[in-house]
Amino acid sequence: MTAVSPPASATTPSGHALRALVASVLGYAMDGFDLLMLGFMLPAISADLHLSGAQAGALVTWTLIGAVVGGIVFGLLSDRYGRVRVLTWTILLFAVFTGMCALARGYGDLLVYRTIAGIGLGGEFGIGMALVAEAWPAQLRARASSYVGLGWQLGVLAAALLTPLLLPLIGWRGMFAIGLLPAVVSFVVRRRVEEPELFVAHAQRVAVAAKAERPRALRMLVADARTARASLGVAVLCSVQNFGYYGLMIWLPAYLSKSFGYSLTKSGLWTAATVAGMALGIWLFGIAADRFGRRPAFLFYQAGAVVMVFVYAQLSTPFALLIGGAAMGVFVNGMIGGYGALISELYPTAARATAQNVLFNIGRAVGGFGPLAVGALAARYSFTVALGMLAAIYVLDIVATLFLIPERRGAALE
Repeated sequence: MTAVSPPASATTPSGHALRALVASVLGYAMDGFDLLMLGFMLPAISADLHLSGAQAGALVTWTLIGAVVGGIVFGLLSDRYGRVRVLTWTILLFAVFTGMCALARGYGDLLVYRTIAGIGLGGEFGIGMALVAEAWPAQLRARASSYVGLGWQLGVLAAALLTPLLLPLIGWRGMFAIGLLPAVVSFVVRRRVEEPELFVAHAQRVAVAAKAERPRALRMLVADARTARASLGVAVLCSVQNFGYYGLMIWLPAYLSKSFGYSLTKSGLWTAATVAGMALGIWLFGIAADRFGRRPAFLFYQAGAVVMVFVYAQLSTPFALLIGGAAMGVFVNGMIGGYGALISELYPTAARATAQNVLFNIGRAVGGFGPLAVGALAARYSFTVALGMLAAIYVLDIVATLFLIPERRGAALE
């Protein structure tokens, strides 16, 4: 397959590239807003619907399970039917069933709505990353991918600041009703964003080929030993990323409340500081990955995560927690800015969205156990011990990067 890449002088994104970026950022921002909003609303939902602790936790778990299913299904569909069309489907499905949660009468129907909304949520990350990687110049690919990652942080930051303010006024049902707004975004995406030329050219080649010759996207993730090693490495990186992120963010408000007596509003502000650090880390990661390479950027951030999560577990004063949380956020989630470019450069157009969604959502599936592990360790020992466990898992990240991940900075996309 002939590689297609912008000329070396093409360092300015086109109007199409900018629209693709906006659509992808908005989609991922809605995901982040929804998941952290749910974390803040669980006590109110539990009180109103008389949920047990296990049932409340299952709402998060099954949202993530739905995301894994949606990531695989919509990744495959996107590689066959187009990035923009399938991205629209995912946003619409997510919006409708998030809105349906406002009508829930009990645990059973709310669990169904959350799971289906999760299916829509799962498709947005990988499709958006593939769309942006194919639309932007190679020299800016990591930077553009990091902007998509920033979308999640913008959504999480909005949830951390707005949910404590709006929840007492409109209740948890009103908060879920806000989830219908992404339906408008899906309409705009469908009307204003075009398919990348790289994908259009690929679709034309497939159309004239015999059906038997149609590439199998999932098989292409393990097409040979080198690709299989890279897929394993990316799966490990995504697993550690999601395990650490969900383990930290789901329990951070409870940790601050139980250990230091913070109110919901104050926990939200301290969480927002951590999220702001994450956003800064993502932005800096994109710049570093384009300048120094994917592997050096990942290794630096992974080492930083080991140190900062361990340090954060030792802090006890309000100011130290505020600054330490922001510094920890830089390293713990800054790496999300690199996955889009890394995965896009490892796989061809026929399997790019599939690779993005399948590998990242394998990580999301593993990450779903993060809150469970942190909660269990915190209950049996302490939050300090639980945070120490999170620090240790980033060592596995370093090993995977050193031995499984190749460097393909700025490679021409096939």
